[in-house]
Amino acid sequence: MASEQKDTRRRYSAAVKAQVVAQCGAPGASVAKVAMAHGINANVVHRWRQQARDAAPSGALQPAGFIALPLAPHAPTPTACANVRIELRRGATTMTLSWPVSGAADLAAWTREVLR
Repeated sequence: MASEQKDTRRRYSAAVKAQVVAQCGAPGASVAKVAMAHGINANVVHRWRQQARDAAPSGALQPAGFIALPLAPHAPTPTACANVRIELRRGATTMTLSWPVSGAADLAAWTREVLR
């Protein structure tokens, strides 16, 4: 005896799919909760969302409130102090130095010699 197999796959209209996908896009919405509320497997809803993203034009994926603004190039601010300030302490003696930034390599060599 051959038995007829019945197709148990549920079919949903485009309107229902669109409604479910829209509910998933609401702030704070969970795909799993939306799917459960409609009695649909979450994997099916994920597939619908992917199909909706694939079908949407590339510009439609940007948030509605986003506006791209050109930015002015960053101009470096002039430094208030073009010197390196160092304070050396050894016991009760304190020495404060102010050295030009342009001579940083010389300052490093001098500091190595002093700290020996």
